[in-house]
Amino acid sequence: MSTTTVRRFPVGAEAQPSGGTHFRVWAPAPRNVELVIERGERPCPVALERETDGYYSAFVGNAGPGDRYQYRIDGQLLADPASRFQPEGPFGPSQVIDPRHYRWTAPAPQELAITNQIVYELHVGTFTAGGTWTTAIEQLPALVETGITMIEVMPVAEFPGHFGWGYDGVFPFAPTRLYGTPDEFRSFVDAAHAVGLAVILDVVYNHLGPDGSVFSRFSPDYFARHHANEWGEALNFDGPSSGPVREYFSSNAGYWIEEFHLDGLRLDATQAIHDDSPVHVIEEIARQARGAAGSRPIVLIAENEPQDVRQVRPAGDGGFGLDALWNDDFHHSAVVALTGRREAYYTDHRGGPQELISAAKYGYLFQGQRYAWQKQRRGTPTRGLPPAAFVNFIENHDQIANSGDGSRLHTRTAPGSYRAMSALFVLMPGTPMLFQGQEFGSEAPFLYFADHKPELAAAVQRGRAEFVSQFTSLASAEGQSRLAPPHDPRTFERCILDWGARRETHVRLYRDLIAMRKADAAFSQQRAGAIDGAVLGPQAFALRYWTDAADDERLLLVNFGTDITAGSFAEPLIAPPPGYTGWALRWSSDHPDYGGIGTPDVISERGCRIPGHSAVVLRPENDRPETEP
Repeated sequence: MSTTTVRRFPVGAEAQPSGGTHFRVWAPAPRNVELVIERGERPCPVALERETDGYYSAFVGNAGPGDRYQYRIDGQLLADPASRFQPEGPFGPSQVIDPRHYRWTAPAPQELAITNQIVYELHVGTFTAGGTWTTAIEQLPALVETGITMIEVMPVAEFPGHFGWGYDGVFPFAPTRLYGTPDEFRSFVDAAHAVGLAVILDVVYNHLGPDGSVFSRFSPDYFARHHANEWGEALNFDGPSSGPVREYFSSNAGYWIEEFHLDGLRLDATQAIHDDSPVHVIEEIARQARGAAGSRPIVLIAENEPQDVRQVRPAGDGGFGLDALWNDDFHHSAVVALTGRREAYYTDHRGGPQELISAAKYGYLFQGQRYAWQKQRRGTPTRGLPPAAFVNFIENHDQIANSGDGSRLHTRTAPGSYRAMSALFVLMPGTPMLFQGQEFGSEAPFLYFADHKPELAAAVQRGRAEFVSQFTSLASAEGQSRLAPPHDPRTFERCILDWGARRETHVRLYRDLIAMRKADAAFSQQRAGAIDGAVLGPQAFALRYWTDAADDERLLLVNFGTDITAGSFAEPLIAPPPGYTGWALRWSSDHPDYGGIGTPDVISERGCRIPGHSAVVLRPENDRPETEP
């Protein structure tokens, strides 16, 4: 190794400040390893220096940005497992990339936290008709106008084919060529920062895709022999020779933060990141990511199906040190409340008022009790966690696609009920997340799509059909016959958002809800213990938001059933704060701007009327002096 070599990460090709490129790869398995750099018609082989622990490296003085290269492994040319770009896809050569060539213009957010975020999940390939980083930039102002503060980008690691969700990536360091160059990704992040948006990236550290992966040729020790994974071979984070594997993936987390100025990561399916080591690799990933950010804060979010809150407990308290978790429990109760369907993993949810109150107060609904669908206990206690640690949603990529036909939730329920549920999830103390197009009432479906070679495509189609057959309605011959083939280009094309079909009623609904969440202290404080709730009817409930100043308190009434008329409610949460005589309307989901028909007096001297299929926000009112008793 040259004495002037500067390395930022343990593996990959890194252009050097003084010229030339340093290459380093972990390849303990092959008998012969050689670097081959493309030089027109005549490839240039380069001998590698063998280091300890199976690493090989070389400094090549005449190699630089733009050069393409491969490794010859026992006679076969393969891309670099730590490639920074695959311009011809997974089966072509790797390309040397110098991140210093990009000139950043906007600073990353310097005061970032999970609190007070409005998250927006997007898939670059279907976010715009162009399906690129460049065309995605054009819609960033629209997200800002809605009130979005943070974009969560679905995985972008290189994968085979012309379209896919990104969860079958095979080159974790290489942003896919389908959306543009690495510098165009940087320009997207830069443009987002310029308009005040944070950007986090969904990363997959639990498996690699089934096609195009070169890892096993370099070392079978990338994969675990003692852990199972439903999507393929589990990665080896705790077995023999796991050190370089842990180093590879933890440094990958730091790479995205450092070289793309990202503001955080979302870790996919962390329950499948198996590690019995004293220090869990997720903790190590979090530490590397935060270290790469230096003095600026970042946000780390996990998906965890068993609802293990260790993910967000501090490392010193036996946790992994992440910031937030996706909350499937709330989603499931919300969907049952809106659709009445309780199939498959919705079986244990009834969608009743108490479930929705408990989700608002406690985050998870299953915190260790029996979960009948899985015939076992599920979840862990959430005591002591801040409300912002739970990311709430009524749509995401998985849940829309799992409906079978990819239909949006607003097309499967009554308009009034959808508006009421939108109000609930935006105003709950957790962190709200919208899925692309939700804010303007998109009717474009979001289906499962994956472009694979024919044999694998057929297997994926069978696997997808088997997966959705857990839903009784989709297990029928009729339901199965209507499933869109994942490999059909038309399946992918149907999912592309049409920004010209924006529905103003939806745009106003979400814009006003988010603005109220930010403006009213009751909703923006996200303080533990500052909310309580009461059931008012079979499908109706109240949420009371407590604040330090009585004038800032709010009462949210939600009714998914018919109108409720009552002379009174024997419920203390309905009482106005001391010094106030009643409640005045602050906001209603039945406003004509949102497609409603208007709202009558909700609480007056004549009694209470809670409109059906609606949500209303009330503020304290003092329309006459109150005499002391």
